[in-house]
Amino acid sequence: MKPLRVLVADDSVLFRRVLTEVLGSLPQVEVVGTASNGKVALAKIREMRPDLLTLDLEMPELDGLAVLDELRRTRDRTSVIVVSALTKHGGQITMKALDKGAFDFITKPESASAEESRESIRKELAPRLRALMHRLEIRDILKAGPVDGGAKNKAPVKASPKAEDLAAISGRMARLASPSRADMVLIGVSTGGPSALSRVIPAIPADIGVPILIVQHMPPIFTQSLAESLAARSAIAVREAADSEVLKPNTAYIAPGGRHMKIIAGFQGDRAIQITDDPPENNCRPAVDYLFRSAASNFPGRALAVILTGMGSDGTIGLKLLKRHGCYVIAQDEATSVVYGMPKAALDAGTVDVVLPLDNIAGRITSSLRGIAG
Repeated sequence: MKPLRVLVADDSVLFRRVLTEVLGSLPQVEVVGTASNGKVALAKIREMRPDLLTLDLEMPELDGLAVLDELRRTRDRTSVIVVSALTKHGGQITMKALDKGAFDFITKPESASAEESRESIRKELAPRLRALMHRLEIRDILKAGPVDGGAKNKAPVKASPKAEDLAAISGRMARLASPSRADMVLIGVSTGGPSALSRVIPAIPADIGVPILIVQHMPPIFTQSLAESLAARSAIAVREAADSEVLKPNTAYIAPGGRHMKIIAGFQGDRAIQITDDPPENNCRPAVDYLFRSAASNFPGRALAVILTGMGSDGTIGLKLLKRHGCYVIAQDEATSVVYGMPKAALDAGTVDVVLPLDNIAGRITSSLRGIAG
């Protein structure tokens, strides 16, 4: 496997050196150059053709957002991981960067120790680079096309039902088996999530009639920016969840970054949100499993669950619990996932009723809630 060729763009000499050292210590990674601003970065991209650009968003002469605009305009296929400050402004411009096609983001460490900073960056970058390398490998395989072994050696292939037919059948069976119609939607998502959510949530009708609870793996501050970004383009209300908040229909609640979210019974028979600082699960806080488990325990048979793009397997154990009570589960397909980790883990575990392209998911959520055969 060829190494991942990386260009580092940051206006800080110190941070460029730290990033270069961390990247150079990772297996199958080669740093091919550095850039101190956006103009230099674009020139080096044209010259060096890197696989990945690590991009500081706040640089002189040409900032990170302008670089992303130019890459999109020229249809350059260099992947981008944004390096952002852990501030409200950093969260806002990171949401814009993800909308403009960035693969993912990491935040600049706040530790005073150089070694702690390196370790923090290494911890953040390593899984993202593994996911990106897998994605690029698949892209290269698909670009190469099928290998023809010769018609003479091909065994006859039996016709099989179309995937669309199987999906429709499984969807109808799941709804028939469910003891009651869902009155809440649960969504779990990670890498590629802001972009995925920006195509799902705005497509939900204003009168969907149920609350939607979302766990997106994100640090503190950034989930507020995500909520604001989604609210500006959606018919339903979208906000960062608050502790003890009573669930309302036609509203999406996003778990606060760095904290868990669960659903509990309220004092007057209603449903309320509880925000906690319980230990991370699956190395995540917030964790999808944490939310899903609370719905399975406290409100069995009343949820529709969706698992979207993301690294790892967070959500799979929670889905197993939800399925015991007939929960209908939708998973994003591989072709439209930035990282086909969480949906694949759920599918491999046998917890998924239907696999759909991203742009079909909002429609399936709506039809399922309204009891329309899909």
